[in-house]
Amino acid sequence: MKQIILSVLCICSFSCSTKGNYTKTVEHIDLDRFLTKWYVIAGRLTMFEDGAHNAVESYVWNELENRVDINFSMRKGAFDGEIKSIPQKGWIENNKTNAYWKVSPFWPLKFDYLVIDLAFDYSWTVVGVPSQKWVWIMFKDWNISDTQLQQVVARVEKLGYSVKNIKRVPQKW
Repeated sequence: MKQIILSVLCICSFSCSTKGNYTKTVEHIDLDRFLTKWYVIAGRLTMFEDGAHNAVESYVWNELENRVDINFSMRKGAFDGEIKSIPQKGWIENNKTNAYWKVSPFWPLKFDYLVIDLAFDYSWTVVGVPSQKWVWIMFKDWNISDTQLQQVVARVEKLGYSVKNIKRVPQKW
């Protein structure tokens, strides 16, 4: 019971936080190109992602439900650690840009999900939240150099989004 209450409180703080109020997103996302498998290369991650190795986020359009089915999976603590999976549901809030979503790990909770930067060729993306407490830097390739990652981090900082305490997620496939 304590675990359930703690989880709800953590998610509520995640979804309800208004500190920062960052609302900028990319101008437009082509969902056909965006809804795919992304390797989580770096970020300021939630407590549920602590110790992530080989973290992957996958997006699939669910035509019947008019939403995005999201699956986050990772190995906990090591490359051979236990596989953890966090299924979620996403609804596009801004159909003009497709870059502002509401995401829910379970009913009734929904949190803001902002695509704040995206490569012109869709090779990488950055997702954040209005509070700037969390940020995820994802690439379509897992084998990214520190230089490539730092170029994206510099872009995010230039956008005015906090890049403090961004950590690399170990990837080895």
